[in-house]
Amino acid sequence: MSNEFEKGTLFSFNNSIAYADKAVVSKHILKKETGNISLFAFDKGEGLSEHTTPFDALVFIVDGKADIQIAGVSHIVKAGESIIMPAKVPHALYAVERFKMVLTMLKGEK
Repeated sequence: MSNEFEKGTLFSFNNSIAYADKAVVSKHILKKETGNISLFAFDKGEGLSEHTTPFDALVFIVDGKADIQIAGVSHIVKAGESIIMPAKVPHALYAVERFKMVLTMLKGEK
């Protein structure tokens, strides 16, 4: 069984993942050696603690509202908006309200 979405099949980001109480839910849309596209659903109050990654990451908010902190600076990002989290810079995400996001991470050259 593949952990990617089925290719050639129409889907909606918003309808492809459901919220779960007091949890963060994730699904792979595409998972490749060159990068990943993942779909997340965060319940209100949930989040990811501060961390860094070796690659730039694009966040697109599908539904709701998130507080995305990059290098200690807070950004309120709402449905339809995006932000890039730079490689090697500390960042964290917190659900101001329930939110769904698409995370696109492209791996750079080694």
